[in-house]
Amino acid sequence: MNKTIGLLLTLLCVPAMPLLAVAGDFDGSKPLVCTVIDVSECIMGEGCKAVAPDEINLPRYLWVNVGQKMIQDKKTGDDTRKSRIESLKQVDGKLILQGAEQGREGVRDGYGWTIAIMEDTGQMVLTASGDLAAVAAFGACTPY
Repeated sequence: MNKTIGLLLTLLCVPAMPLLAVAGDFDGSKPLVCTVIDVSECIMGEGCKAVAPDEINLPRYLWVNVGQKMIQDKKTGDDTRKSRIESLKQVDGKLILQGAEQGREGVRDGYGWTIAIMEDTGQMVLTASGDLAAVAAFGACTPY
C-alpha cells in the first residue's frame, strides 16, 4: 500500500518538476528575450486601436538583462537601441521594470515605460505613455 502511494505521488510530481525548474527563469536572475505579440495604441480624443509594432517604432523583440539594468532591441550591434532599467521590483509574482526615455532632441516625444513579467509563466505586459498617448503591448519572455 505504501509503495503504491509512493509510486502515485512520484508519477504525479514528476511532470511538475520542469515547471519548478523554469519558475525561477523569470525572476530577473537570467537574461530574457521578450517577444511583442499584440499592441494597442491609444491617443486622447481618438481612442485605442490595434497596431503592428513597427507602425509605432516598437521592436518586435526586447532583450532584457536585469543584471546590467538594460533593455535593448537587439542582442548586439552598433545600432542597438538601449533603455536603462531605472526601477526594479518584485510584486505579487511579477517582475516590474520601469524607465523613461528623453526621445529625439528638439522633439517633445519623451515617454515613461513599465514592463511586468509574470514570474511563473514569462508572460509580459508593456505599457508606455507620453504626451496624450499610450501604448499597451502583450507578449512572452524566455531565457537566453
